[in-house]
Amino acid sequence: MPETTPLTPPTTQAGSGGTPRSVLVTGGNRGIGKAVAEAFVAAGDRVAVTYRSGEPPTGVLAVRCDVTDGDEVDRAFAEVEAEHGPVEVLVANAGITRDTLLLRMGEDDWSDVLETNLTGSFRVAKRAARGMLRMRRGRIVLVSSVVGLLGSAGQANYAASKAGLVGLARSLARELGSRSITANVVAPGFVETEMTAALPEEKQAEYLAQIPLARYASVGEVAATIVWLASPGAAYVTGAVIPVDGGLGMGH
Repeated sequence: MPETTPLTPPTTQAGSGGTPRSVLVTGGNRGIGKAVAEAFVAAGDRVAVTYRSGEPPTGVLAVRCDVTDGDEVDRAFAEVEAEHGPVEVLVANAGITRDTLLLRMGEDDWSDVLETNLTGSFRVAKRAARGMLRMRRGRIVLVSSVVGLLGSAGQANYAASKAGLVGLARSLARELGSRSITANVVAPGFVETEMTAALPEEKQAEYLAQIPLARYASVGEVAATIVWLASPGAAYVTGAVIPVDGGLGMGH
């Protein structure tokens, strides 16, 4: 049975015509994914998250799922559909890193990152599209990274996986657009997380010097962009790559 916690009745309904929608966020137990899930809950939607470990946020339907396993993806969607109805908004956020320089990168370092970040997004987008095509509406948002546009030494696998999401989203935009289904990419830059807070001061200063706005993004700022892409105001936006990077990736 899916794990769930009581959902506080929304004060503001979301979606077309003010009706709460079925929203699924993969990797929704921490960081950006958790902030996205909480933002959709605050907007009045029925929100589900997938997670592999840790504690999911309150107020959501929490389903354990490894996106590298097709059977688990199917089972997770079946649980969400049984509780909330067909997924109307998908945020493919689940991802991992295995950072190391190219000559030290093993086959597993490469394949594990591609399998989770890119192929996992393909799996959940394909499964969500089935219901969206029947409903003739839907929003798909893939969470990429500025690294997928700029590249990064020691992150060839991660950059390749995040760059691949752009081609995936734009292909989906062309395939599904006639059914009022949009597919977009959000590309965050450096974000305030426990990981960035633990960096040495000199390394933080080095990163900040590259960012025109001279600060990191908050997870809430990334979440707000994703919520907007799923809103009625973004109904005519598809195949777009939206940077949330303080200007770091300008021109890419």
